[in-house]
Amino acid sequence: MIMQQEMTTRIYSEAETTLTLATELPSWSLRHGCLWRQYPTLDWAQTLMLVATIGQLAEAANHHPELIVSYASVIVKLMTHSVSGISDKDFTLAKKIEEVVMRPPITDDTSLK
Repeated sequence: MIMQQEMTTRIYSEAETTLTLATELPSWSLRHGCLWRQYPTLDWAQTLMLVATIGQLAEAANHHPELIVSYASVIVKLMTHSVSGISDKDFTLAKKIEEVVMRPPITDDTSLK
């Protein structure tokens, strides 16, 4: 019989969160107990594409941010509700969102060949 070990979730202090953001996610900030980032967009269509992308990443991570959606921006707020704080899950998803959303566009057609 395999016994499941109880997983311990690391909760970051405010100082640890601030330091991690400064070193690993400088475009993000800590606001009201959440990791916070605003992504400006050009128009409603781009906003919807961004929301869909973030939604797919969140589903894959099984960790769902709060999104505030307007015509030309999306605000992402991350916090692990089960521990009422910032955990590794928040940093992992923030990094993945940043990696995918801020990836430079392809400038040549060689990737399609």
